[in-house]
Amino acid sequence: MKRFTSLLLLVAALVFASCNRTPKPLDPASAEAVKVQLNILRDTVAANWSEMLESDDAKLRDTRRLLRELTTQPGTDRARVAQLQYANDKLPKRRYTQQTMAESARIDAYDAAQDSLLRVVYALALPENREPAPIIRELTERIQTADVDLIAYRVHYDQSVTRFNNYLVVHAQELQQLGGTYAKLQPLPLFTIVE
Repeated sequence: MKRFTSLLLLVAALVFASCNRTPKPLDPASAEAVKVQLNILRDTVAANWSEMLESDDAKLRDTRRLLRELTTQPGTDRARVAQLQYANDKLPKRRYTQQTMAESARIDAYDAAQDSLLRVVYALALPENREPAPIIRELTERIQTADVDLIAYRVHYDQSVTRFNNYLVVHAQELQQLGGTYAKLQPLPLFTIVE
């Protein structure tokens, strides 16, 4: 029993000692600190990009659902709605990526295609001569809200990219020392056109 108690005390002392270790602080000027900070900035950019895409994907799903709901309404031109569904389904393939958005024409083309589609959808969903069904009004309002929110998402994305890009410039020497993928990092394009 004495051995068991001694062994238990020894294990407890080792566990306690390992729990009390504080990690050695990073030197803020070290390449390792630059790596940690850059990873945080890169994760922030990725999170802002994902949030923006999720909102746009939800807007496309709501548009698809709205068009399906419109086919159930009396007097709806089903052939016209089918064309709009086809156009809506093609939009994700036309959307820019973090790299292709360097060509502002890609962003403009996507925005113009989506805007022209939504103008026609709104005209069908909210006719002046009758009140739309509650689900149609709700979906239309959600799409319109997501459309307005897009500006805020792009601003947040640009802010995170600007911090990332500035960090690349300021710490170029440390990134070269890190080597590998860190040495090859390039600035990301912005939604804002820089003159």
